[in-house]
Amino acid sequence: MTSPFKQSPRRRRGGDLESGKIENADSDSDTFSIPAKNASVERLQQWRKAALVLNASRRFRYTLDLKKEQEAQEMRKKIRSHAHALLAANRFIDMGREQGGEKPIASATPTGDFGIGPEQLVLMSKDHNIGSLQQYGGAQGLADLLKTNTEKGISGDDEDLLNRKNTYGSNTYPRKKGKGFLRFLWDACHDLTLIILMVAAVASLALGIKTEGIKEGWYDGGSIAFAVILVIVVTAVSDFKQSLQFQNLNDEKRNIHLEVIRGGRRVEVSIYDLVVGDVIPLNIGNQVPADGVLIAGHSLALDESSMTGESKIVNKDANKDPFLMSGCKVADGNGVMLVTGVGVNTEWGLLMASISEDNGEETPLQVRLNGVATFIGSIGLFVAASVLVILLVRYFTGHTEDVGGGPQFVKGKTKIGHVVDDVIKVVTVAVTIVVVAVPEGLPLAVTLTLAYSMRKMMADKALVRRLSACETMGSATTICSDKTGTLTLNQMTVVESYAGGKKTDSQQLPATITSLCVEGIAQNTTGSIYVPEGGGDLEFSGSPTEKAILGWGVKLGMNFETARSQSSILHAFPFSSEKKRGGVAVKTADGEVRIHWKGASEIVLACCRNYIDEDGNVAPMTEEKAQYFKNGIEEMAGRTLRCVALAFRTYEPEKVPTGEELSDWVLPEDDLILLAIVGIKDPCRPGVRDSVQLCQNAGVKVRMVTGDNVQTARAIALECGILTSDADASEPNLIEGKSFRALTDAGRDKISERISVMGRSSPNDKLLLVQSLRRRGHVVAVTGDGTNDAPALHEADIGLAMGIAGTEVAKESSDIIILDDNFASVVKVVRWGRSVYANIQKFIQFQLTVNVAALVINVVAAISSGDVPLTAVQLLWVNLIMDTLGALALATEPPTDHLMGRPPVGRKEPLITNIMWRNLLIQAIYQVSVLLVLNFRGISILGLQHEVPAHATRVKNTLIFNAFVLCQAFNEFNARKPDEKNIFKGVIRNRLFMGIIVITLVLQVIIVEFLGKFASTTKLNWKQWLICVAIGVISWPLALVGKFIPVPKTPLSSKLSVLKFWGKKKSSGEGSL
Repeated sequence: MTSPFKQSPRRRRGGDLESGKIENADSDSDTFSIPAKNASVERLQQWRKAALVLNASRRFRYTLDLKKEQEAQEMRKKIRSHAHALLAANRFIDMGREQGGEKPIASATPTGDFGIGPEQLVLMSKDHNIGSLQQYGGAQGLADLLKTNTEKGISGDDEDLLNRKNTYGSNTYPRKKGKGFLRFLWDACHDLTLIILMVAAVASLALGIKTEGIKEGWYDGGSIAFAVILVIVVTAVSDFKQSLQFQNLNDEKRNIHLEVIRGGRRVEVSIYDLVVGDVIPLNIGNQVPADGVLIAGHSLALDESSMTGESKIVNKDANKDPFLMSGCKVADGNGVMLVTGVGVNTEWGLLMASISEDNGEETPLQVRLNGVATFIGSIGLFVAASVLVILLVRYFTGHTEDVGGGPQFVKGKTKIGHVVDDVIKVVTVAVTIVVVAVPEGLPLAVTLTLAYSMRKMMADKALVRRLSACETMGSATTICSDKTGTLTLNQMTVVESYAGGKKTDSQQLPATITSLCVEGIAQNTTGSIYVPEGGGDLEFSGSPTEKAILGWGVKLGMNFETARSQSSILHAFPFSSEKKRGGVAVKTADGEVRIHWKGASEIVLACCRNYIDEDGNVAPMTEEKAQYFKNGIEEMAGRTLRCVALAFRTYEPEKVPTGEELSDWVLPEDDLILLAIVGIKDPCRPGVRDSVQLCQNAGVKVRMVTGDNVQTARAIALECGILTSDADASEPNLIEGKSFRALTDAGRDKISERISVMGRSSPNDKLLLVQSLRRRGHVVAVTGDGTNDAPALHEADIGLAMGIAGTEVAKESSDIIILDDNFASVVKVVRWGRSVYANIQKFIQFQLTVNVAALVINVVAAISSGDVPLTAVQLLWVNLIMDTLGALALATEPPTDHLMGRPPVGRKEPLITNIMWRNLLIQAIYQVSVLLVLNFRGISILGLQHEVPAHATRVKNTLIFNAFVLCQAFNEFNARKPDEKNIFKGVIRNRLFMGIIVITLVLQVIIVEFLGKFASTTKLNWKQWLICVAIGVISWPLALVGKFIPVPKTPLSSKLSVLKFWGKKKSSGEGSL
């Protein structure tokens, strides 16, 4: 028998009864099915129109507000048009000034302790007025006016920060207030059924007081009104708490952390703590956090599409186009900016302030549950209408008996007031059946469990950006993971080096190599070293690789500031994950130009024609020497070391481009001279092997996709358990990016499922792998941290960005941010994803059991006797247990290890599985059978024949109501573990569940024993209580026995789908004859 884990998880075909449609579930015509990402507006409108909804304001609260989304887009267009108009006007004015020989006149007006006021800064930034900037003395002059050092930043003490915030404002924008509790209360009142019940309660109250007096006549109407108000208040409280949770999570999503230079050191601050005058280093993938001007930059290019709406990349230059707009992304290069505008003084701030209200988001599971609610609700409406008709017909034909056994209605004799009162009671019961039958709270149960899961996932170091990702992660069949920082600790140190033509350590290097290495390390970096004034350990900043190499430079005797001051940077080619290297051209004090390269060892080595030998002389790179270095690289890579090569070449100063040509200069990378190859150790994370094994056991294949050397990737994969043995370490299990890239789509599809490790891969290779796996039917999760990972993160079913190493571009393209960059946190996300799905299924099983039992009992009783054992108030209490309290108890169950012993959840698997059908039918049949027996034979079984008939009937009905509620309380335990025999496992640890059970039981005792007139009940003696408890407890052994009954593997909905398809085919065939 083939294991389900080893098959390609093709999307299931067949019907989905639970989604309200019994057709091809993969078809676009499936109304209650939307993609997890990028659903069209037409698709979103389609299911809304098809849903049976009694309270639109509540049902659609946590879905995307299509109207507000359209308004937000219109607002974006307006602000972008405004930005375009300002830029165009500014260019026109500049051209006029140039032709007329005019020079802009701008004089800075001191404000407070600073030499320039906020109005002038805002005007200059919004108009992109270079003339004003030049009048102020350029970026350096502006920094002086703002009391900022362009190299060391502001002092950053509390007094200075407060002074700047008071003068120029803070980097926040006004947000529209979220809904208050009263608004939620008002929304809860909009339920059509509750409105009808309130009208009926008022009418009943008026008639009762008129016929029986105020002392006795208010009970019927007053009790219904109170029950409705209770349902409304509990619903509003639950919804309000969910809203607060989402609000907190949204605040967390907006809180970007970034590096600024303050007091000469790089410190990480919240985007909200930025002030005018801050100096911010910018690198590829960063978001420009505020308006500012460029102090210095190398090949800096911005994607301004978030502001202008155009996806054109704009090159920035400190002299010609130095203005940077908040909200834009760094597409290439690096630079340093000076903040000139924050908060609402920026175009981005105005944009965010105008659209800051969260418009919600619907998820596939939420939409499917709307289908379930529509399907069940339609049946409920039909049943309620049937009960209404039957009861009215029986009443007016004289078949409904009163307390004395006579007909309740006699034509011409029964008073009109009594008739109206009786009809109101009948309508109330029918409407209450609708309340119980239409599960308005079912789609909201998804929201509840998602809100709970998202809050708990934050504690597990995962920030959810898109709700749908929580669900989709439970269906993930494969995880394509980065190596560095995810499977490893990202704590890098240089532990080995090859220099001077041999393996060596830093103390043995010739002076020539040392000086050239120091120059290359100090200048060809985006990191820095801070030396504390009072002494102490050096503080390194930059990427982990940069910090490791800077640390090695310090061991060589490098003084970072001195080394940088001895030469100046002419041009830089920032490190690119595509080319796997970065370079810089520097000019020394004596006018010599050198170009330093740093990057992937074998790639840089292939560009080297010479190397510096142990005597410090340049020697030719012979084939033997090149092979020696290659062997050294393979040997280090085989021991999990990341290998980086440093090389340089000289260049004729007269050939260096000048002016505009300098920014387009392509640094020469041929004829390099090898300086050193360093081996950097990045240890595997503790416990990562266990996490990988847990995924494999759960049917989720872990694949490593890394830019590192294939041998390094192989060694790490063996250590992590991704590759189990050396025998696995061959193509296609272990493949190089360029080999995979060279294949056709068909060729890639043929081998993609077998790939476990891809080394020396580019971001595009990762994208190709994701696309191939998705074509094979996999649900793919991808981790990424770089800007170039954005397409793969966007293409994947679940994009996981790294919170520490990840760029803002990667985070914005992701669905979930892994805050600690740890693979173990990715596995926790898988557990939570499965938990969301499992919890919803538990709640559905519980709710359907109540639905079926309540409907059948009332229908059978109405048809046979013309009366129903469960009154309107009692049904409203059952609805409260089932809807709000049931969702709280079951939808907030924490994930268990048992979930990771199952295969992934298929995206189109029916929500109601065969196991759930078995469980709920066993419980529903049991409850219906026992309670109907009590309804028809209860008086004799309970020995109440000699009691007054009215009292005997009331005791019987109270016992039925009590037993029914206790059955639900005990069945909640069964619903916790649909497919496990031990339903009590971990129940004590779930305090919320136990608390809700206790509250339900206590309130039930109070209702039965003390609120008789309110709930139409009477006190029960201890024997009758024991009977009720026994009826409830029997559901436990019954559920246990039921779990030994085998169920077919083919979903019941698929069989129904086949029948319906056959029926359609038959009817169409008949029509053609």
